[in-house]
Amino acid sequence: MSAAQPTAIAQRLHHTAYVTKDQEATRQFYEDVLGFPLIATWSETDELFGAERVYCHTFFGLQDGSALAFFQFANKEDQDLFDPQLLPSPFRHIALKVDEQGQAELQRRLDDAGVEGTFVLEHGYCRSLYAEDPNGMLVEFTVDTDGVEAINQDRAADAHETLKRWLAGDHSSNNNYRSE
Repeated sequence: MSAAQPTAIAQRLHHTAYVTKDQEATRQFYEDVLGFPLIATWSETDELFGAERVYCHTFFGLQDGSALAFFQFANKEDQDLFDPQLLPSPFRHIALKVDEQGQAELQRRLDDAGVEGTFVLEHGYCRSLYAEDPNGMLVEFTVDTDGVEAINQDRAADAHETLKRWLAGDHSSNNNYRSE
């Protein structure tokens, strides 16, 4: 018998943080194209990690009060230090929950803005629209499938067991929700 599920202490996502090389291009993408309002901009100077750092920190709001946040540094040395070049990967992304109408509207906005390379994946438990932001970060807009509550209960019930099995070398899929 597995131990009782711990209660999450965190109430919700407050914000995620990324580094951008171009605050205005980032603002245009998130605010003008996607419709996420710019809710705060902090222009700051702090003693951080042994040096004075000058930076701009922007926040783009989501309906639940959380935000996507971006840093840009005034000094090239700080920008290079805190924004290491990472190889592009579809496995490094932020996923945001939307409904079907919201996903369709975001696809329209992305198309109207000429954003290329968007794609959709049917995961079985959700349908995801992907787009790349001006920073090279992939943003996923996810619509849960009907019955997702039961699916989530199934995955919560066997989460530890499946992880243990996978780590032991049994990599068989447990996604029987995807239609082939």
